[in-house]
Amino acid sequence: MRYKSLKQCVNDLHRNGHLVKIKEEIDPDLEIAEIQRRVYEAKGPALFFENVKGSPFPAVSNLFGTTERSKFIFRSTLKCVEHLISLKADPSLIFKNPLKTAGVSKIAFNILPLKSINPKVTKNRTTLDMLPQVKCWPDDGGAFVLLPQVYSEDPLKKGFLNSNMGMYRIQISGNDYINNKECGLHYQIRRDIGIHHANAIEKGEPLKISIFVGGPPAHTFSSVMPLPSELPEVYFAGGLAGRNFRYTKKNGYTISSDADFCITGTVYPDKIKPEGPFGDHLGYYSLTHDFPYLEVENVYHRDDAIWPFTVVGRPPQEDTSFGELIHELTGPMVPKSVSGLKSLHAVDAAGVHPLLLAIGNERYTPYKERKPEEILAVANSILGFNHCTLAKYLFISAYEDNPELDINNIVDYFTHILERVDFTRDLHFQTMTTIDTLDYSGTDLNEGSKLIIAAAGKPIRDLGYKIPDINLKGSFKKPLMVIPGILAIEGKEFESYDDSKKEIEELKTQIPKELYDKFPLILVVDDSEFTARNINNFLWTTFTRSNPSHDIYGCESFTEFKHWGCRGSLIIDARLKTHHAKPLVEDPEITEKVNQLAIKGGPLEGII
Repeated sequence: MRYKSLKQCVNDLHRNGHLVKIKEEIDPDLEIAEIQRRVYEAKGPALFFENVKGSPFPAVSNLFGTTERSKFIFRSTLKCVEHLISLKADPSLIFKNPLKTAGVSKIAFNILPLKSINPKVTKNRTTLDMLPQVKCWPDDGGAFVLLPQVYSEDPLKKGFLNSNMGMYRIQISGNDYINNKECGLHYQIRRDIGIHHANAIEKGEPLKISIFVGGPPAHTFSSVMPLPSELPEVYFAGGLAGRNFRYTKKNGYTISSDADFCITGTVYPDKIKPEGPFGDHLGYYSLTHDFPYLEVENVYHRDDAIWPFTVVGRPPQEDTSFGELIHELTGPMVPKSVSGLKSLHAVDAAGVHPLLLAIGNERYTPYKERKPEEILAVANSILGFNHCTLAKYLFISAYEDNPELDINNIVDYFTHILERVDFTRDLHFQTMTTIDTLDYSGTDLNEGSKLIIAAAGKPIRDLGYKIPDINLKGSFKKPLMVIPGILAIEGKEFESYDDSKKEIEELKTQIPKELYDKFPLILVVDDSEFTARNINNFLWTTFTRSNPSHDIYGCESFTEFKHWGCRGSLIIDARLKTHHAKPLVEDPEITEKVNQLAIKGGPLEGII
């Protein structure tokens, strides 16, 4: 089915058992987000909230809560889009299987945007405070638009071909924003809207912004797709929707005709205000920082407008399901984009950007014993590829060592690496560089370091498969095995880097040399039981709470001609630091309130 509107999608999901309607009044202040998180965790249905406290508009969430539901929503066009992307990855497919690729032409007619007259979205006007004021976490700075399609055009080269429609954070209440007249615009480093903003500042002119909310689900999904610059999101949206992206022009703004809501406004050069805090997808709060803001001109909406939203937080959340579908669609393209790359996995449980796993070819010197050479070139290419530039840790292995290695099997992958890695040569740091805006493990906003860990060749050690007998003293205790080869040790609360260096030096004297090969990776953590409980806890704790240049130590470490390495175990200090943002924690009163909705006869009975 090719949806013309969000309402048509909601009705179709309800008719087919993929959506439930909640008639009770639900508070958008924390309660509605807690419901969304709990239902997503339970792999439950999409949710239609008929009565949102303080707003005349109904709301819908969890539309993309499972990959299966997303595929159901895009069932009429997904295969054609997959074929189109596959063709870009391997054009020879059109000759190998012309019947399968013939369907690509079906979406070609839908790619170009189509101008419309008297669009439904501009029929009515409202104000920001009448929109559902969804606040997700207790310390959030206000209410946010949580599935926005933020549209801008390059001031130097205007038009759809030079447009961007991305999903950037929009704060519609709180802080110093003038009520109903201003809203915050937060974009992370290396985003196309940032280029548009920089060009507008260079020209000394304001940047016109349109924020679309709702409309066909393909529009929302297209806003998070990592598309090449030559393919504007509005083009992809038309192809995925199976229906041209309809638009109109009003007061100099481009407006999505099929959207449920459209906020128009202007960003003026050098005008900034504090934005945040906001509970973000790494599982911590993004803190308050100065960002651009919109001076709001109009808030339009259609007659039957529905407010879609999601909730982000420590993975997995609904954006995890977004990521799974994106990976499925773009998977064939990535190896073709980086020479020598076989597969790449941005690890969701670690917050996506903090940790990349890769497999690459190692063919530089086939007549010698294999060691990292070509995969180092591949690794550097990865760190220059699109959003991979924000990665903090990149592990890469040689395809030739095990062609059957599954990059999505985290335990097998780390076992493969740890059996082969040589810490005297295989650690490659980049310091004082850029990392994800949302990652507070670095030295400042957007600033931190990177580490490439490359492993190739035959296994050089047998990993430990049980908790070792180790006599820890002082502030260290509770050694627990996370997975074979990885040991978590509990340390005291972090106070300063000077203290940490002294503590880790003391710990190094307590690690017996016979453990170096059994446990080549040792983690110092706040809670070893939590870290070792499951693989997701290990990934989240280790890679969101450490900055490679500052938090990595080694037993028998050395520096030789500016190369740092160690002859024994590598140690990562993965404790929360004093400068880190707070982890996200639910309000217990709200949790209990939502529990009551799940009792017998409640609207969430049998769902959570």
